[in-house]
Amino acid sequence: MRTITFTDFRKKASGFITEVEHGETLILLRRGKPVAEIIPFTDKIRRTPSWKQPGIQLKIQGEQPIFRYPG
Repeated sequence: MRTITFTDFRKKASGFITEVEHGETLILLRRGKPVAEIIPFTDKIRRTPSWKQPGIQLKIQGEQPIFRYPG
């Protein structure tokens, strides 16, 4: 993992993207605070976004679910 300033990223973006292609993770700083994480793309992990995952179910003992979060 490597930390770089946003200004440096703008000036040398092509080189940094090449590093990411080779597996490096970059943390971008703007005014000393982290604003972005650039990670290599992978097709191996296909996660469902949390807002599309099934929600919790509330149930009274011995009853059918009384509320199911739409998902």
